[in-house]
Amino acid sequence: MDKTVQSVRSAVADIPGGASLAVGGFGLCGIPLMLINALLEQGATGLATVSNNCGVDGAGLGVLLEAGRIRRTIGSYVGENREFARQYLAGELELELCPQGTLAERLRAGGAGVPAFYTPAGVGTLVSEGGLPWRYRPDGGVAVASAAKEIRDFEGRPHVLEYGIVTDFALVRAARGDRHGNLSYDASARNFNPLCAMAGRVTIAEVEKLVEPGELDPRHVDTPGVFVQRVVEVGTAGKQIEKLTTRPRPAEATCP
Repeated sequence: MDKTVQSVRSAVADIPGGASLAVGGFGLCGIPLMLINALLEQGATGLATVSNNCGVDGAGLGVLLEAGRIRRTIGSYVGENREFARQYLAGELELELCPQGTLAERLRAGGAGVPAFYTPAGVGTLVSEGGLPWRYRPDGGVAVASAAKEIRDFEGRPHVLEYGIVTDFALVRAARGDRHGNLSYDASARNFNPLCAMAGRVTIAEVEKLVEPGELDPRHVDTPGVFVQRVVEVGTAGKQIEKLTTRPRPAEATCP
């Protein structure tokens, strides 16, 4: 089955307002930036996102945030984004903070059909006891707070109940993909992308290079095509570096 679509615009054209989205990437590494920009142009509003972080100011999910398109987000890191902080503290954005490993497992569990699981991560903190501010009021008070979660002991150690995550759509980016939807990621871009790809009911993948079925080494397929419904080739244009760090060039040796 050929799952390719001709453009990022057509790939996201049917994402409705109010949809939930699992979005791959970590910081700006491996983010589906072309699909995000196409969704910004498409105009869907009231979105609920699930991603390690919500982009940065002016890039990644940050562009949807700046445009007021995101109403709620689940993530494990909220730094690097002043507009995110402003919206959250002003009561314009609902935030469910989740430990990073727990978030990864919630996505994997949702994709694997596991409704819930127990983990020791977060026991004895507001994560399990409740009271994390999900949404503030404009006056600074807490409008919505997290509820306490079920705790159960296993072999004498307390664990907290967490629920798997399944979203309406997933947006991911891969280095290579074939027409059947099999995906291969490079290096650290193999972060939340495979997990988000599993969690979406409709998974849309932008790939830097589109290959024919059979060209990908099966040992290097990170996301099987069964999890992917649409593939669009985007090339490598537009990739960004979140923080460019360099060291001074060593002085050239002087010949005697």
